Amino acid sequence: MTNTGSQLKSSNQTVGLITGAALLYLLLIVPNHPIAPELLTIWMAPLELPVILLGLLLLPATSALGKLTHLGLVIALILVTVFKLADFATYLAFNRPFNLVIDWNLVIAGWHTLAESIGYGLALVTLLGTLIAIGLLAWVLWLATGLWLKLQPSPRLAKLSVAGLLISTTMAGAHAGHVAGHWQFANPPPGDTSTMRVAWRYVHEPVATLRSLREFENLADGATPLHDTGLLQKLKGYDVVLIYVESYGRSSFDNPMYAATHTTTLQQAQQQLSAQGLAMRSGWLTAPMVGGQSWLTHSTMASGLWVSDQGRYRALIKSGRSTLFDDAKAAGFRTVAIMPAIRLAWPEGDYFGFDAIYPSDALGYGGLPFNWVTMPDQFALAALDRLERNRQTNPKPNLFVQVALSSSHAPFTPIPKLLPWDALGDGSVFNTMGQAGDSPQTIWSDTDRVREQFKLAVDYSLQTVFDYIAHHTQNNLQRRQLIIVLGDHEPARFISGVDGQDVAMHVIGPPELLSEIDTWDLTAGLIPAVNLPAWRMDEFRTRFVEAFSVGNP
Repeated sequence: MTNTGSQLKSSNQTVGLITGAALLYLLLIVPNHPIAPELLTIWMAPLELPVILLGLLLLPATSALGKLTHLGLVIALILVTVFKLADFATYLAFNRPFNLVIDWNLVIAGWHTLAESIGYGLALVTLLGTLIAIGLLAWVLWLATGLWLKLQPSPRLAKLSVAGLLISTTMAGAHAGHVAGHWQFANPPPGDTSTMRVAWRYVHEPVATLRSLREFENLADGATPLHDTGLLQKLKGYDVVLIYVESYGRSSFDNPMYAATHTTTLQQAQQQLSAQGLAMRSGWLTAPMVGGQSWLTHSTMASGLWVSDQGRYRALIKSGRSTLFDDAKAAGFRTVAIMPAIRLAWPEGDYFGFDAIYPSDALGYGGLPFNWVTMPDQFALAALDRLERNRQTNPKPNLFVQVALSSSHAPFTPIPKLLPWDALGDGSVFNTMGQAGDSPQTIWSDTDRVREQFKLAVDYSLQTVFDYIAHHTQNNLQRRQLIIVLGDHEPARFISGVDGQDVAMHVIGPPELLSEIDTWDLTAGLIPAVNLPAWRMDEFRTRFVEAFSVGNP
């Protein structure tokens, strides 16, 4: 009976040790990037595994050192796993890894987006379920690694374990250094050290990020050159309207899933605007990011600095850097922002130099929201006319306007239809459309449906923008206008299906005015040439001011 009990205890111990090793194995091979080879991941050989197991085996289980090391190991593994999942999500959305210093706001933004897409109740259940799952994982990992810690190896096994630990640590370090490029081997150790590399990045990256932010702060606080005389004077007598189309990137031209639909819409618009006597030029701009955070594009275009992350954005709005809208105010324009996606307080809006800011609740929309989208793009553009362009009492003769549209923002459902411009009223006419279509949960359970809805949403926005330009040209001839239409960024990579960060830019206005940008080397019409070089968005402000000003910069 005693032998049977001992055998059973030994058998249970063996099963526990194998289970603990298997759990460690699974945590170590968790990918932090969407393009990890799913079928091969399970067969990866994590070189950190023998280091951890042999280290546990050699630690004295009852000592303070053993207990603290055990606790630190569990905490570190849970944190690295969470960081890997954060990397995975951030790569999926923004095509880059998560950054502890600059991306903490994404957690809050992600919560709001999730809650407004699937409902606060379901979002709360998802959050609680995630936290419980992390807690259970930590508890199971504590038990599993504790079994290895409690093993008492014989003196001979201990010596072999020390040798194995030295060899495995050397192999893991050599592999990590090889992948990082610190040194190169003709035949690097087989296996992978992704967990070690992720952990090391999260340790040292904050220092490099903070250093980069300090450099950016110094740049932002530097002087902004303006023209001595004639600032933007070539635009005197014109309204200038800068319209951002959400998630409108190069994929609308390069991805066959979208190209036929979107280029057909652009060709039809080009024909209509050309018949009205307008000239058009199109090209490519490189956005500072992909997948979201449109305000980074807005601030890059306005400031003339490369605002590629939230840290730089926060530094910019605290700086003394002037903006394109400050230039316009100095030139005598009334500066206006139409921001239908802004639903909360936006104190940083004061930085940009707007005379008037119209967030969602100031645009007069009385209809239903379209899930995350507060109102259709058509209503936001009509509100610009009602609130500013058609006013007879504007304190300044001409406007310089930023419009940030949102109808092509995820979840891409429901999608409005374009209505006659005189039939919008308070927006309640859109209520039937706002209740139509499948739910976000249905759409986002099928990648092909997501892409189809994205195509239709962007197409609606393009139709709306160019119909607005045509409508305004036909009915408001007393207000001459220069319109710049551009995408804010590409959507997430799994939607766009293309590499790169380029977006389309269209400049529309009278032929004599567009002759001022002949040096920009853009394509005539609304379809930019595929091989046309892109310029970065931080170059736009300088080029724009130089093109439409008189005198020396």
